[in-house]
Amino acid sequence: MLPDKLRILQDMPIFGGVNKATLNSILDKAKSVEVIKGGYFFREGDLDNSIYIIEQGEVAVYRYWNGNRYKLRELHEGDCFGEMALMDCKPRSAEVVALVDSSAIQVTAAQLAELYNTDSDQYTLIYMNLGREVCRRLREADSRLFVQDVESGELS
Repeated sequence: MLPDKLRILQDMPIFGGVNKATLNSILDKAKSVEVIKGGYFFREGDLDNSIYIIEQGEVAVYRYWNGNRYKLRELHEGDCFGEMALMDCKPRSAEVVALVDSSAIQVTAAQLAELYNTDSDQYTLIYMNLGREVCRRLREADSRLFVQDVESGELS
């Protein structure tokens, strides 16, 4: 049995402080996307401005560079992916592959725009939380790059 969707959202930083009525409204309009092991939620370069919240399973995020594929991270139940395209409306910067049969809640930018029309305070809170999540991930990436540069002697 899949975990309770409302509990998953309530436990996520991007929905921190968002009231239960708003979360239920988001879930009422959200789709559940199922992807079998080895399948893609999306590919690098796709046009899609949705965020996905993993209900069940495990996924890996990959990026291509100079013809090579690199794994950026693995994500599990309760983690989200796709927040950058949701915020900046640009093509996907990476691809997400199911490592096992997986399902995710898909929330679109259009759904969140509807929320803006009904409760702009809750909309603003979600986007503020999304910004914090993107910043947290950027700090983590910066730290990894710094350590890598220090260890390789590239920084002096």
